[in-house]
Amino acid sequence: MSGRNEPPVATLVGLRLLSAGGDGATLEMDAGTQHHNPMGIVHGGVLCDLADAAMGVAMAAALEEGEAFSTVELQMNYFRAVTEGRLTALGRLVRRGRTTAYLESEITDGEGRLVAKGSSCCVIQSSAQGRG
Repeated sequence: MSGRNEPPVATLVGLRLLSAGGDGATLEMDAGTQHHNPMGIVHGGVLCDLADAAMGVAMAAALEEGEAFSTVELQMNYFRAVTEGRLTALGRLVRRGRTTAYLESEITDGEGRLVAKGSSCCVIQSSAQGRG
């Protein structure tokens, strides 16, 4: 990812923002041995970071002036083990209300195969509410 507000975890994991706007965002990363769990595959938490970041960027792009958000629920489903290579996450805003939003994400590998899906619910607040 790149930008003034890039979270340190994005640099740590190696996330790159490809696009954001409308109702979605696309991020990618190059998975390698530094992302492995003890079984020699990419750790589920790393995939969760990628999915969460894609949904978070999609949510941030949908905020109006003076709004902030917090994720209150995050769910992941894993379908395919990955050892290395390019991973791409597409996060999209499915439904936004006045105070809550629901988002989904899909992670695919370099061959376009589905690796994992995620979903999240966010609460939307005015920026002033988030400081309390």
